Amino acid sequence: MKLGVYTAVLHDRSLREALETIASLGLEGAEINAGGFLPTPHLPVKELLSGEVSPQEYLKVFDETGVSIAGLNCNGNPLHADPEVGPEDAEDLRNAIKVAGLLGVDRVVTMSGLPAAHAGGQWPAWHVNTWDSGYLDSLDYQWDQVAVPFWKEIDALARENGVKVAIEMHPQNLVFNPPTLKRLVEKAGATNVGAEMDPSHLFWQGIDPVAAVDWLGDLVFHAAAKDTRINENCKIYGVLDDRFTRIPADQNPTGLGGKHAVNKWPEDSAWDFVAVGRGHDVDFWSRFLAALQRVDPDMAVNIEHEDVELGQLEGLQVAARTLKDAASAVASR
Repeated sequence: MKLGVYTAVLHDRSLREALETIASLGLEGAEINAGGFLPTPHLPVKELLSGEVSPQEYLKVFDETGVSIAGLNCNGNPLHADPEVGPEDAEDLRNAIKVAGLLGVDRVVTMSGLPAAHAGGQWPAWHVNTWDSGYLDSLDYQWDQVAVPFWKEIDALARENGVKVAIEMHPQNLVFNPPTLKRLVEKAGATNVGAEMDPSHLFWQGIDPVAAVDWLGDLVFHAAAKDTRINENCKIYGVLDDRFTRIPADQNPTGLGGKHAVNKWPEDSAWDFVAVGRGHDVDFWSRFLAALQRVDPDMAVNIEHEDVELGQLEGLQVAARTLKDAASAVASR
Protein backbone atom coordinates (compact mmCIF):
# COMPACT_ATOMS: atom_id res chain seq x y z
CA MET A 1 0.00 0.00 0.00
CA LYS A 2 1.08 3.56 -0.69
CA LEU A 3 -0.76 5.93 1.67
CA GLY A 4 -1.06 9.57 0.65
CA VAL A 5 -3.27 12.66 0.35
CA TYR A 6 -5.35 14.18 -2.41
CA THR A 7 -3.91 17.70 -2.27
CA ALA A 8 -7.12 19.64 -3.02
CA VAL A 9 -7.39 20.30 0.73
CA LEU A 10 -3.94 21.92 0.57
CA HIS A 11 -4.54 24.22 -2.40
CA ASP A 12 -3.92 27.23 -0.16
CA ARG A 13 -0.25 26.17 0.06
CA SER A 14 2.46 25.90 -2.52
CA LEU A 15 3.18 22.47 -3.96
CA ARG A 16 6.35 22.20 -1.88
CA GLU A 17 4.51 23.15 1.31
CA ALA A 18 1.75 20.65 0.53
CA LEU A 19 4.27 17.86 -0.01
CA GLU A 20 6.11 18.76 3.18
CA THR A 21 2.80 18.58 5.05
CA ILE A 22 2.15 15.11 3.63
CA ALA A 23 5.63 13.95 4.62
CA SER A 24 5.12 15.32 8.15
CA LEU A 25 2.08 13.04 8.49
CA GLY A 26 4.23 10.01 7.74
CA LEU A 27 2.60 9.53 4.32
CA GLU A 28 4.32 9.08 0.98
CA GLY A 29 1.96 9.89 -1.90
CA ALA A 30 0.27 12.97 -3.37
CA GLU A 31 -2.72 12.90 -5.72
CA ILE A 32 -2.63 16.15 -7.69
CA ASN A 33 -5.60 17.94 -9.23
CA ALA A 34 -5.39 18.21 -13.02
CA GLY A 35 -8.65 19.95 -13.94
CA GLY A 36 -12.41 19.46 -13.84
CA PHE A 37 -14.34 20.98 -10.95
CA LEU A 38 -11.27 22.37 -9.18
CA PRO A 39 -8.33 24.55 -10.27
CA THR A 40 -4.81 23.21 -10.73
CA PRO A 41 -2.48 25.27 -8.48
CA HIS A 42 -0.18 22.27 -7.98
CA LEU A 43 0.11 21.26 -11.63
CA PRO A 44 1.08 23.51 -14.58
CA VAL A 45 -0.95 21.55 -17.14
CA LYS A 46 -0.60 23.93 -20.10
CA GLU A 47 3.09 24.54 -19.49
CA LEU A 48 3.85 20.81 -19.30
CA LEU A 49 1.91 20.10 -22.48
CA SER A 50 3.58 22.96 -24.36
CA GLY A 51 7.07 22.03 -23.18
CA GLU A 52 7.52 25.33 -21.35
CA VAL A 53 8.03 23.26 -18.18
CA SER A 54 9.78 19.91 -18.51
CA PRO A 55 8.69 16.82 -16.56
CA GLN A 56 12.11 16.80 -14.89
CA GLU A 57 11.68 20.39 -13.68
CA TYR A 58 8.24 19.67 -12.28
CA LEU A 59 9.15 16.37 -10.62
CA LYS A 60 12.20 17.82 -8.86
CA VAL A 61 10.19 18.97 -5.84
CA PHE A 62 8.80 15.47 -5.37
CA ASP A 63 12.31 14.03 -5.29
CA GLU A 64 13.41 16.67 -2.81
CA THR A 65 10.52 16.07 -0.38
CA GLY A 66 10.43 12.29 -0.66
CA VAL A 67 6.74 12.30 -1.62
CA SER A 68 5.82 10.76 -4.98
CA ILE A 69 2.88 11.43 -7.29
CA ALA A 70 0.19 8.88 -6.50
CA GLY A 71 -2.17 9.80 -9.33
CA LEU A 72 -3.75 12.83 -10.98
CA ASN A 73 -7.35 13.82 -10.30
CA CYS A 74 -9.72 15.34 -12.87
CA ASN A 75 -13.20 14.98 -11.38
CA GLY A 76 -15.83 16.76 -13.43
CA ASN A 77 -18.77 16.05 -15.71
CA PRO A 78 -17.38 15.46 -19.21
CA LEU A 79 -20.84 14.42 -20.46
CA HIS A 80 -22.67 17.55 -19.26
CA ALA A 81 -25.03 18.98 -21.89
CA ASP A 82 -24.21 22.57 -20.90
CA PRO A 83 -21.70 23.78 -23.53
CA GLU A 84 -19.91 25.77 -20.82
CA VAL A 85 -19.29 22.63 -18.75
CA GLY A 86 -19.15 19.31 -20.65
CA PRO A 87 -16.67 20.17 -23.42
CA GLU A 88 -14.27 21.88 -20.99
CA ASP A 89 -14.37 19.01 -18.47
CA ALA A 90 -13.86 16.51 -21.30
CA GLU A 91 -10.84 18.42 -22.61
CA ASP A 92 -9.45 18.66 -19.07
CA LEU A 93 -9.65 14.88 -18.82
CA ARG A 94 -7.87 14.40 -22.16
CA ASN A 95 -5.14 16.80 -21.05
CA ALA A 96 -4.83 15.10 -17.66
CA ILE A 97 -4.20 11.78 -19.38
CA LYS A 98 -1.58 13.33 -21.67
CA VAL A 99 0.17 15.06 -18.75
CA ALA A 100 0.12 11.82 -16.76
CA GLY A 101 1.84 10.11 -19.66
CA LEU A 102 4.51 12.82 -19.78
CA LEU A 103 5.14 12.54 -16.03
CA GLY A 104 5.16 8.75 -15.93
CA VAL A 105 2.05 8.72 -13.74
CA ASP A 106 -0.12 5.72 -14.51
CA ARG A 107 -3.40 6.65 -12.74
CA VAL A 108 -5.92 9.40 -13.50
CA VAL A 109 -9.02 9.66 -11.31
CA THR A 110 -12.25 11.07 -12.70
CA MET A 111 -16.03 10.61 -12.79
CA SER A 112 -18.03 8.98 -15.55
CA GLY A 113 -20.16 12.06 -16.15
CA LEU A 114 -23.92 12.39 -16.59
CA PRO A 115 -25.70 13.50 -19.79
CA ALA A 116 -29.09 15.13 -20.23
CA ALA A 117 -32.10 12.84 -20.26
CA HIS A 118 -32.52 13.10 -24.04
CA ALA A 119 -31.00 14.70 -27.11
CA GLY A 120 -31.34 18.47 -26.87
CA GLY A 121 -31.77 18.44 -23.09
CA GLN A 122 -29.99 21.04 -20.97
CA TRP A 123 -29.71 19.45 -17.51
CA PRO A 124 -28.08 16.21 -16.40
CA ALA A 125 -30.63 13.60 -15.37
CA TRP A 126 -29.83 10.82 -12.90
CA HIS A 127 -32.20 7.88 -13.27
CA VAL A 128 -32.31 5.37 -10.41
CA ASN A 129 -35.04 2.89 -9.44
CA THR A 130 -36.18 2.89 -13.05
CA TRP A 131 -39.67 1.44 -12.63
CA ASP A 132 -41.07 3.53 -15.51
CA SER A 133 -40.07 2.29 -19.00
CA GLY A 134 -39.45 5.88 -20.07
CA TYR A 135 -36.48 6.02 -17.70
CA LEU A 136 -34.98 3.00 -19.42
CA ASP A 137 -35.47 4.70 -22.80
CA SER A 138 -33.58 7.70 -21.45
CA LEU A 139 -30.81 5.49 -20.04
CA ASP A 140 -30.42 3.85 -23.45
CA TYR A 141 -29.78 7.30 -24.91
CA GLN A 142 -27.41 8.33 -22.12
CA TRP A 143 -25.35 5.16 -22.31
CA ASP A 144 -25.36 4.19 -25.96
CA GLN A 145 -25.39 7.57 -27.70
CA VAL A 146 -23.38 9.69 -25.27
CA ALA A 147 -21.33 7.80 -22.68
CA VAL A 148 -20.08 4.77 -24.61
CA PRO A 149 -18.63 6.68 -27.62
CA PHE A 150 -16.90 9.14 -25.26
CA TRP A 151 -15.46 6.45 -23.03
CA LYS A 152 -14.23 4.41 -25.99
CA GLU A 153 -12.25 7.50 -27.02
CA ILE A 154 -10.91 8.04 -23.47
CA ASP A 155 -9.95 4.37 -23.12
CA ALA A 156 -7.96 4.53 -26.37
CA LEU A 157 -6.22 7.75 -25.27
CA ALA A 158 -5.37 6.23 -21.89
CA ARG A 159 -3.95 3.12 -23.54
CA GLU A 160 -1.87 5.27 -25.90
CA ASN A 161 -0.38 7.17 -22.93
CA GLY A 162 0.21 4.19 -20.65
CA VAL A 163 -2.44 5.38 -18.18
CA LYS A 164 -5.32 3.70 -16.38
CA VAL A 165 -8.38 5.85 -15.73
CA ALA A 166 -9.99 5.17 -12.35
CA ILE A 167 -13.63 6.24 -12.09
CA GLU A 168 -14.99 7.44 -8.75
CA MET A 169 -18.38 5.78 -8.34
CA HIS A 170 -20.24 8.97 -7.46
CA PRO A 171 -24.02 9.53 -7.35
CA GLN A 172 -25.35 11.99 -9.95
CA ASN A 173 -23.19 10.10 -12.48
CA LEU A 174 -23.98 7.22 -14.80
CA VAL A 175 -21.39 5.19 -12.89
CA PHE A 176 -22.32 5.33 -9.21
CA ASN A 177 -21.95 1.73 -7.97
CA PRO A 178 -20.03 -1.46 -8.86
CA PRO A 179 -22.57 -2.80 -11.41
CA THR A 180 -22.63 0.48 -13.37
CA LEU A 181 -18.82 0.57 -13.32
CA LYS A 182 -18.68 -2.92 -14.78
CA ARG A 183 -21.40 -1.99 -17.30
CA LEU A 184 -19.31 0.91 -18.62
CA VAL A 185 -16.22 -1.24 -18.98
CA GLU A 186 -18.15 -3.94 -20.83
CA LYS A 187 -20.15 -1.60 -23.08
CA ALA A 188 -17.03 0.36 -24.06
CA GLY A 189 -14.87 -2.76 -24.40
CA ALA A 190 -12.41 -0.86 -22.20
CA THR A 191 -8.99 -2.14 -21.22
CA ASN A 192 -7.73 0.96 -19.36
CA VAL A 193 -10.84 2.06 -17.48
CA GLY A 194 -11.70 0.80 -14.00
CA ALA A 195 -12.68 1.92 -10.52
CA GLU A 196 -11.38 4.35 -7.97
CA MET A 197 -12.66 2.77 -4.77
CA ASP A 198 -13.97 5.62 -2.60
CA PRO A 199 -15.90 4.09 0.32
CA SER A 200 -17.64 7.33 1.31
CA HIS A 201 -20.24 7.30 -1.48
CA LEU A 202 -20.74 3.56 -1.13
CA PHE A 203 -21.45 3.78 2.61
CA TRP A 204 -24.48 6.03 2.26
CA GLN A 205 -25.86 3.91 -0.57
CA GLY A 206 -25.77 0.87 1.74
CA ILE A 207 -22.94 -0.80 -0.20
CA ASP A 208 -20.21 -2.71 1.64
CA PRO A 209 -16.91 -1.33 0.24
CA VAL A 210 -14.99 -4.51 1.12
CA ALA A 211 -17.51 -6.69 -0.71
CA ALA A 212 -17.40 -4.21 -3.60
CA VAL A 213 -13.60 -4.51 -3.89
CA ASP A 214 -13.82 -8.30 -3.90
CA TRP A 215 -16.63 -8.23 -6.50
CA LEU A 216 -14.82 -5.86 -8.87
CA GLY A 217 -11.44 -7.54 -8.42
CA ASP A 218 -8.81 -6.35 -10.86
CA LEU A 219 -11.12 -3.58 -12.11
CA VAL A 220 -10.11 -1.69 -8.95
CA PHE A 221 -7.23 0.56 -10.02
CA HIS A 222 -6.95 3.14 -7.25
CA ALA A 223 -8.51 4.11 -3.90
CA ALA A 224 -9.55 7.08 -1.81
CA ALA A 225 -9.75 7.21 1.97
CA LYS A 226 -12.88 9.18 2.86
CA ASP A 227 -15.39 8.23 5.53
CA THR A 228 -19.13 8.75 5.99
CA ARG A 229 -21.16 8.98 9.18
CA ILE A 230 -24.82 7.99 9.01
CA ASN A 231 -26.75 10.31 11.35
CA GLU A 232 -29.88 9.74 13.44
CA ASN A 233 -31.87 11.92 11.03
CA CYS A 234 -31.41 9.30 8.34
CA LYS A 235 -34.30 7.44 9.98
CA ILE A 236 -36.58 10.25 8.80
CA TYR A 237 -34.92 11.82 5.76
CA GLY A 238 -33.31 8.72 4.26
CA VAL A 239 -30.13 8.72 2.24
CA LEU A 240 -31.71 10.50 -0.75
CA ASP A 241 -32.04 13.77 1.18
CA ASP A 242 -32.95 16.67 -1.13
CA ARG A 243 -32.95 19.55 1.40
CA PHE A 244 -29.98 21.35 -0.12
CA THR A 245 -30.25 25.14 -0.48
CA ARG A 246 -28.50 27.75 -2.62
CA ILE A 247 -25.42 29.53 -1.31
CA PRO A 248 -25.68 33.29 -2.01
CA ALA A 249 -23.29 34.51 -4.69
CA ASP A 250 -21.65 36.98 -2.27
CA GLN A 251 -20.53 33.99 -0.17
CA ASN A 252 -18.52 32.64 -3.14
CA PRO A 253 -19.89 29.12 -3.51
CA THR A 254 -17.56 26.63 -5.16
CA GLY A 255 -18.12 26.71 -8.90
CA LEU A 256 -18.77 23.58 -10.94
CA GLY A 257 -18.35 25.14 -14.37
CA GLY A 258 -20.55 27.63 -16.22
CA LYS A 259 -23.33 28.90 -13.97
CA HIS A 260 -23.30 25.79 -11.76
CA ALA A 261 -22.18 25.89 -8.11
CA VAL A 262 -22.16 23.71 -5.01
CA ASN A 263 -25.24 24.03 -2.78
CA LYS A 264 -25.42 24.27 1.02
CA TRP A 265 -25.54 20.97 2.90
CA PRO A 266 -28.60 20.41 5.15
CA GLU A 267 -27.83 21.45 8.74
CA ASP A 268 -29.62 18.45 10.28
CA SER A 269 -28.21 16.11 7.67
CA ALA A 270 -29.04 12.45 7.21
CA TRP A 271 -25.36 11.70 6.68
CA ASP A 272 -22.04 13.53 6.48
CA PHE A 273 -18.58 13.06 5.06
CA VAL A 274 -16.16 12.78 7.97
CA ALA A 275 -12.45 12.18 8.50
CA VAL A 276 -11.30 8.58 8.20
CA GLY A 277 -12.06 6.91 11.53
CA ARG A 278 -14.98 9.16 12.50
CA GLY A 279 -17.55 7.09 10.65
CA HIS A 280 -15.94 3.63 10.67
CA ASP A 281 -13.28 2.27 12.99
CA VAL A 282 -9.78 0.91 12.44
CA ASP A 283 -11.18 -2.61 12.06
CA PHE A 284 -13.18 -1.58 8.98
CA TRP A 285 -10.25 0.31 7.46
CA SER A 286 -7.89 -2.61 8.02
CA ARG A 287 -10.33 -4.91 6.23
CA PHE A 288 -10.65 -2.36 3.42
CA LEU A 289 -6.87 -2.07 3.00
CA ALA A 290 -6.53 -5.85 3.10
CA ALA A 291 -9.12 -6.18 0.31
CA LEU A 292 -7.26 -3.62 -1.82
CA GLN A 293 -3.98 -5.44 -1.14
CA ARG A 294 -5.49 -8.66 -2.48
CA VAL A 295 -6.09 -6.85 -5.78
CA ASP A 296 -2.80 -4.94 -5.91
CA PRO A 297 -0.17 -4.89 -3.13
CA ASP A 298 1.05 -1.52 -4.47
CA MET A 299 -2.38 0.14 -4.54
CA ALA A 300 -2.35 3.89 -3.85
CA VAL A 301 -4.81 5.00 -1.15
CA ASN A 302 -5.16 8.77 -0.81
CA ILE A 303 -6.94 10.69 1.94
CA GLU A 304 -9.67 13.03 0.71
CA HIS A 305 -10.53 15.48 3.49
CA GLU A 306 -14.08 16.88 3.46
CA ASP A 307 -14.93 16.86 7.17
CA VAL A 308 -16.32 20.35 7.87
CA GLU A 309 -16.22 19.71 11.63
CA LEU A 310 -12.42 19.47 11.63
CA GLY A 311 -9.79 21.90 10.45
CA GLN A 312 -7.53 21.26 7.50
CA LEU A 313 -4.57 19.77 9.38
CA GLU A 314 -6.64 18.26 12.19
CA GLY A 315 -8.70 16.27 9.71
CA LEU A 316 -5.62 15.04 7.87
CA GLN A 317 -3.99 14.03 11.16
CA VAL A 318 -7.05 12.04 12.29
CA ALA A 319 -7.28 10.30 8.92
CA ALA A 320 -3.55 9.57 8.70
CA ARG A 321 -3.47 8.10 12.19
CA THR A 322 -6.43 5.81 11.44
CA LEU A 323 -5.00 4.67 8.11
CA LYS A 324 -1.55 3.97 9.53
CA ASP A 325 -3.06 1.98 12.41
CA ALA A 326 -5.14 0.03 9.87
CA ALA A 327 -2.07 -0.64 7.70
CA SER A 328 -0.15 -1.87 10.75
CA ALA A 329 -2.99 -4.24 11.59
CA VAL A 330 -2.91 -5.64 8.06
CA ALA A 331 0.86 -6.08 8.19
CA SER A 332 0.69 -7.93 11.50
CA ARG A 333 -1.79 -10.55 10.30
